[in-house]
Amino acid sequence: MEGENQTSFSAFIIMGFSNLNNLQFLLFATFLLIYLCTLGGNIFIILMTLMDSRLHTPMYFFLRNLAFLDICYTTTNVPQMMVHLLSEKKSISFGGCVTQLFAFLFFVGVECLLLAAMAYDRYIAICKPLRYSVIMNKALYSQLATSCWTGGLLNSVVHTVLTFRLPFCGNNKINYFFCDIPPLLVLSCGDTSVNEFVLLFIGVFIGWAPFLGIILSYLYIITTILRIRSAEGRRKAFSTCASHLLIVLLYYGSSIFTYVRPISSYSLTKDRLISVLYSVVTPMLNPIIYTLRNKDIRKALNTVLKK
Repeated sequence: MEGENQTSFSAFIIMGFSNLNNLQFLLFATFLLIYLCTLGGNIFIILMTLMDSRLHTPMYFFLRNLAFLDICYTTTNVPQMMVHLLSEKKSISFGGCVTQLFAFLFFVGVECLLLAAMAYDRYIAICKPLRYSVIMNKALYSQLATSCWTGGLLNSVVHTVLTFRLPFCGNNKINYFFCDIPPLLVLSCGDTSVNEFVLLFIGVFIGWAPFLGIILSYLYIITTILRIRSAEGRRKAFSTCASHLLIVLLYYGSSIFTYVRPISSYSLTKDRLISVLYSVVTPMLNPIIYTLRNKDIRKALNTVLKK
């Protein structure tokens, strides 16, 4: 009976953009355009890296994984956000909320780890070019990718179980765009101290450790690039890393800000804007950034078009 009184509803109300009634259709069109660009751009990268044998390398293997991830985790929330913009009923079932949180945390966790694996690949390629093919062999980069997916799965299972063991009393309005940890912890009427501790603790391994590993890798990379005597050589070496570094700054800056801090510092009104950045905008920017700065993909496109 106690549990029944604590969780007395079967659905959550997603507040989202309910305070912007006059902009519902404009926001729907904007998110639809972004979503279609995200799908198109990332599918394009997957197809190009599969169809051109010259792109069957560790770097493009990881990029293919990244593109697939972007498709998956933007699909966990953007379609529902668009439906809510045109519907008076802005609810999600309790089970749907559990599923959405699990899927979103899974893909976000994998991407954090995958970006670190990509940085390691660039470190080996630039700092140890003569040994690159020996060190970064198929077995190693496959194991790295498997570890990223496994780590993301474990991260999602732990947080989802801990979040939905909490009691939710009466208020079922989520002041957010989708089911995520911060708004659900704020909504709970139970003790969230364990959740906060685990969020910060796992955040060290999923967020801060990979991010610091990326920073360390790029310190070595930059040091190595500066030692290259040829200006053209320095430019080529840096161009292979610039796209990845830009994505890292966009993604880690927003995701660490969202998850790896105490719940007392949450401001859902401000955090909603950050959530749109890393869950909606960044997946669209990834293929644009990589395509515009990547000669190999442009060459692959030209080859496919000629065929």
